[in-house]
Amino acid sequence: MNGNYPGSGREVAAGGIGTADIELSGGQKQALRHAVAEIVAETESYLPEGYQVGSELQYAGPTATVAVNPPAGHPVTAGYEPDLDDLEAGLDPETQREVAQGLAASAVIQVMNAVGDGITPTAR
Repeated sequence: MNGNYPGSGREVAAGGIGTADIELSGGQKQALRHAVAEIVAETESYLPEGYQVGSELQYAGPTATVAVNPPAGHPVTAGYEPDLDDLEAGLDPETQREVAQGLAASAVIQVMNAVGDGITPTAR
């Protein structure tokens, strides 16, 4: 994914004021933390042991980065910048699921690319 999630574009409010200039309320910050924690937990549920999943929040924006460090290959990340209205109304679980599935799939592909075809199957 590497930040290519469609919801990762920075929005500009009317009058050219970017969302980075808007201060989040306590409820909005909590909603963002909860949404990102759900993405992290769901991403972990798709992956076996050995994959490390983490996140970083920045309330100016609001933005979050969720990252997966696979046991082999390069880490993958997804930027997550929900609309401020979505923070008030509650974030869409389907969007969270989509981000988690994309991250997990990208991390698995990184491992497959790093390992290549050199693995001997243990069973058929």
